[in-house]
Amino acid sequence: MEYNKHINILAETLFKLLSEALGLQPDHLSSMGCNKGCSIVSHYYPPCPEPELTLGLRKHADAGIMALLLQNHVTGLQVLHDDQWFDVHPARGGLVVNIGDLLQILSNDKFKSVKHRVTANRVGPRISVACFFSGHADMLEEPFATIKELISETNPPRYKEFVLKEYIDKVLSSPIDSKPAIDYYKL
Repeated sequence: MEYNKHINILAETLFKLLSEALGLQPDHLSSMGCNKGCSIVSHYYPPCPEPELTLGLRKHADAGIMALLLQNHVTGLQVLHDDQWFDVHPARGGLVVNIGDLLQILSNDKFKSVKHRVTANRVGPRISVACFFSGHADMLEEPFATIKELISETNPPRYKEFVLKEYIDKVLSSPIDSKPAIDYYKL
């Protein structure tokens, strides 16, 4: 409970900074409910005697708004950049901040979600705790689109408007290696 309290305070600060980075008022993303809907998920990856034969978690981008990841000292998290995988080495006391697909849509691609995966490892166990921010439940039935203040004649929307519940249904019902849900909404 204490960790949850502190992670929510950190998220509130991050959403203020992200709002300002978009040229908006500091409370903009939080006033939309982006700082709500925190789900905490723990992952345990035991040591694997033949890591080259398996994968801990497949390539994906986080579907929600933002994820904060705490990981122990065992490597395994990788990010995809220019079609090449790079290790994200754990930093003692550090957190990994992942922009999710929904924040990419809200920001009209000013912020980008990143493809990542977890590889199996001979050493371990690898333990991580992820806090996923997916927005307030009130957002589910509301139209979801790029923030209007970020759209102009020179910066048209890159995504069509949709109902968030439809997006979540698409994420949950899509096969593992199918087209990412965000791609269905690109203009």
